[in-house]
Amino acid sequence: MHIEPIVDSTFDYPFKITQEEVQRFADLTGDNNPIHLDAAYAATTAFKKPIIHGMLGATVFTKVLGTQFPGFGSIYVKQTLEFLRPMFVETDYKAVFRIQSINPDKHLAEISTEIVDVTTNKVITKGVATMINKEKF
Repeated sequence: MHIEPIVDSTFDYPFKITQEEVQRFADLTGDNNPIHLDAAYAATTAFKKPIIHGMLGATVFTKVLGTQFPGFGSIYVKQTLEFLRPMFVETDYKAVFRIQSINPDKHLAEISTEIVDVTTNKVITKGVATMINKEKF
């Protein structure tokens, strides 16, 4: 992935999350809320089926920002998040990133982060990441 480290550069990353990953996240965090794990329980809710933990969905941001762009050597300083809609397993999503600002004196960039449902094109989760990377910024 080659991204120019300039304001308004954008990039995206397609992904989907499996029920096995949801279970592993629940095991790791201890968040075993039945809305994520029990289809019979979830059927009684407004969502009608299990939803993915919002924080599990947001882990795509750290994956991309830490390994692809800005990539290795990056330091996460801040991440805001708004959970706008539920996420569901085996659904096609894309994480969308846009460089909003760069402070070259501090090697710092603010990057907008969004998760978008590929089918509906609706934003599911959004926020802003603040990253330090001495080589890129």
